[in-house]
Amino acid sequence: MSQPQNVPTKPVATQHYASPPRRDRTWNADRPGDVFADGQPEGDLIGSQGPDQGFAIKLARSFQDQLELTNNEHAADAIAGCVAVALKRASAFSRAPTVHDVRCAFTIFGYLGTAEPELVELRQKLFEEVAHPHHYNERRAIVDAVPTAFLRQHHKKILEEAADWRSVLQPPAH
Repeated sequence: MSQPQNVPTKPVATQHYASPPRRDRTWNADRPGDVFADGQPEGDLIGSQGPDQGFAIKLARSFQDQLELTNNEHAADAIAGCVAVALKRASAFSRAPTVHDVRCAFTIFGYLGTAEPELVELRQKLFEEVAHPHHYNERRAIVDAVPTAFLRQHHKKILEEAADWRSVLQPPAH
């Protein structure tokens, strides 16, 4: 922003900020938000970092009419849990989410086809009320139930192998 003309300036004053030529001491990444050489932190309940994550919600809503839900399931819960899994897959490739990420997530949990009764029972327990913001830990448990190594495969291979959900999912022990 320019300076108003009614404020006098000294003729010898510097016109803009100039940084010093060098730092007096070395810089260390010692603040809580600094990312170290090992990359982003990993672990339970941390989340999946990536660009344009809100787009996954838009993509997931386009599947809403295709979801096969039982009487005790809600589309909002299925979308919330599967979006989190889709974001984990997109994050594994360091990119924004795509329709393939969302389709894989819905397929893993049997929402896009006829699911076995055991899978329906498992997903009812896992996905119950996860659309509510207070159930973040439960949503993260859904994400942690799907191994990253499985999600890093080609989307066609994931869609093929998702039928054997017992070997894919690692649900938390309650």
